[in-house]
Amino acid sequence: MKHFTRWAGLGLVLMLTSCDDLFQYNPNEETLLDKDKNLTARNIEKISRLPVSDTTRFILMGDSQRWYDECEEFVRSANQQKDISFVLHAGDISDFGLTQEFKWVNEIMTRLKYPYVTVIGNHDIVANGSATYRKMFGPLNYSFGFGHDRFIFINTNSREYAFDGSVPDISWLKAQLADNPDKRNTIVVGHVPPFDADFDKNLEKPYTDALASDPTVKFTLYGHQHRFYEGQFYDDGVNYHLTTSMGARGYMVISTWKGGYNVERVEF
Repeated sequence: MKHFTRWAGLGLVLMLTSCDDLFQYNPNEETLLDKDKNLTARNIEKISRLPVSDTTRFILMGDSQRWYDECEEFVRSANQQKDISFVLHAGDISDFGLTQEFKWVNEIMTRLKYPYVTVIGNHDIVANGSATYRKMFGPLNYSFGFGHDRFIFINTNSREYAFDGSVPDISWLKAQLADNPDKRNTIVVGHVPPFDADFDKNLEKPYTDALASDPTVKFTLYGHQHRFYEGQFYDDGVNYHLTTSMGARGYMVISTWKGGYNVERVEF
C-alpha cells in the first residue's frame, strides 16, 4: 500500500508539472529541511565515533530506485545483522532524479540502526538529480577512513556526461590512492563497474590500471547491473564485487581485517 501511495503521488506530481498553465510546481525545486541536508558529512561523523575492532563489518546494498517496499524490507533485514558498523548505498537512490524520490528513500534508510553513506548512480544524475544529490548528501567524489580501511567513493556514470573523458575523474582517483600514508586497505566504491557499457571505454584501462597498481586495493564495489557478481575481471589481482538491486531483494555483508576480507550474499 505504501508503494502504491508513493507511486500515485509521484504520478500526480508529474501530471501537475505538465500543466504549466495551471500549476507552477517542480518536484526538483522542493526545499530540503535541515535534517535532510549534508547527510554524507553527518553520517561520516557518526561513523568516526564508532568503536574500532580487528574486524569491520558493513553492508553493501544499492539500486533502491522505485522499490520502496523492498527497501523497507531491506532495512528490517539489515537491522537483524550482527556487528554492523555502517551501510554503503551503491547508487541509483532514485529512479528519475526527483527530489521527492531522494527524500522517500532517505526516510526509509534513516530507520537503519547504522549510519549510511552513498555513491551517486546514473539515475540520480538525470533531471536535476545531481544538484539534489549534492545538496542532500554532498560531493560526488569523496573519501573517508575507518579503522584499517579507507573508502573512496567515485562517480563512474560516464554515459550521463556523454563519455567526454571527465567521468570518472582519474586524476582525482590517483591522488586519493596516493594519499594513504598508513597503508590502510583501500576500498573503491562506484556505481557503474568499469566493464559495463555505461563506463567510458577510453577511461577503462586508466581506471583499472590505477586500482591494480596500488597494492592496498584488494577489491572494489559497485551496483548498477542488478545482479550479484564477483571475480577478477581483469586478472590483475583486484576483485570486483557487484551487489544486486532492492527489487531483487539482496545485499552483501562484507567483513574486512588487516590484509583480508570476506563477502556474504544475503537475500531477504
